[in-house]
Amino acid sequence: MRETPRAEPPQPRPHRADAHTTGASRSGTPHRSDGRPPHTPRGARQPDPLGRPGTTPPVPGRPALFSALVALAVVTWQVLVHGPLTRLDERVSRALVDTVPRWIGELASDLGNLTVALPVLAAAMAYAVWRGRRADALFAGLAMAAVPLLVVPLKEWTARPGPLEPWAHGYYPSGHTATAMVAYFGAAYLVSRRLVPVAAVLTAVTGTGLVLRGFHWPLDVAASLCLGFLILGVSSSCRRRSSG
Repeated sequence: MRETPRAEPPQPRPHRADAHTTGASRSGTPHRSDGRPPHTPRGARQPDPLGRPGTTPPVPGRPALFSALVALAVVTWQVLVHGPLTRLDERVSRALVDTVPRWIGELASDLGNLTVALPVLAAAMAYAVWRGRRADALFAGLAMAAVPLLVVPLKEWTARPGPLEPWAHGYYPSGHTATAMVAYFGAAYLVSRRLVPVAAVLTAVTGTGLVLRGFHWPLDVAASLCLGFLILGVSSSCRRRSSG
């Protein structure tokens, strides 16, 4: 009768123990960062949709900000010297004005009024304060305050006449477009990143309505988009540095 072979005692596996103790705290509980590759920095994490504390706000890169600044400078120069880009802009505008019923253009343009855009941003700021994000709300308000501080001097400096009112001056850049962009994108960042496409649509509708109604030249709107991008980018960068 053959003997039944005895089972071998389990051999210790140091590598498994090491896997559980690496990065663990003194209590023996692994950190929640154990599952992340060691080369992934903590600062690379994206903010959640509500931008809760501890997350990193979206900040445009320096090349993007520099490109917007260059584009704004080139367009402003063309407006001042009435260069070929400005003449092309005027031809395009004449072809687009009143191609839709005027009430549609006026309704779209009204999205850039302070009476419409500012309450939206104010409500988002109040929500951010309620969520304990007072610094974010403060920088959003400062960004909105920067719009007239930059737009008004540019209007006075360029003194560009309007498409339908050549006797009037001060149409470049479009204050309505910059107001809409800073207000709606600022509100989206304060409430939820999922609202960013909505902010983009509202801004685009505002600028399009201004052109189709004849309230602004296309370059007026394009310059304001660059200006709004710069304002939002600088505001986001300052907000990130203050929270860091």
